[in-house]
Amino acid sequence: MSRRTPAEYADTSSWSYHVDDRFYAELARQSALLREDWPDAGVAEIVEAQSFLAREARLVDVGRFNDWLEQFTDDCLYWVPVTAGAGDPTVEVSHAFDDRRRLTDRVYWLRTGLAFSQIPASRTRRLIGNVETTVDPVTDERLIRSTFVVHELRAGVTKTYPGWYGHVLRRTGDGWRIKLKQVNLLESDQIHENLTLVF
Repeated sequence: MSRRTPAEYADTSSWSYHVDDRFYAELARQSALLREDWPDAGVAEIVEAQSFLAREARLVDVGRFNDWLEQFTDDCLYWVPVTAGAGDPTVEVSHAFDDRRRLTDRVYWLRTGLAFSQIPASRTRRLIGNVETTVDPVTDERLIRSTFVVHELRAGVTKTYPGWYGHVLRRTGDGWRIKLKQVNLLESDQIHENLTLVF
């Protein structure tokens, strides 16, 4: 016997399978962890974190968005807050707050070649440094913090976006996958003409 979808869930653009109060509470906890002081990590852990970030950066910079999407878990979040230091996404707007479904939509939209704000498509190169890593004592997930500068060229105009990343990685059978990517832009609360590029 088939189960009918309740009327309030008929519009799948307005709800998520996993973004609920528990999700927001865990996001607040891990976002706070990303801002704390951490103990020094071992060389092997730093090198592993650097390698992961370098691969992710390359996938985005060369436009391999499907491969980039595969780096994320099913319950992931790609978050670009407006409020410096993250803020509270339950009451504040964000430049991006994409769960896996929304992130899939974003990648599809970029790959159509028909996105007006990405004609011509942005060309980007990013530099990542000051990599730190530790383990979440509650979930045993890998936390990585790094600084970045993204250089974008689009329609003859060059822009620079500095900031810091907060990554939460989960170990899977296929290696590390991104549970949370928090993109903290230095100028997050300033006016931006076009933030359709992937950070």
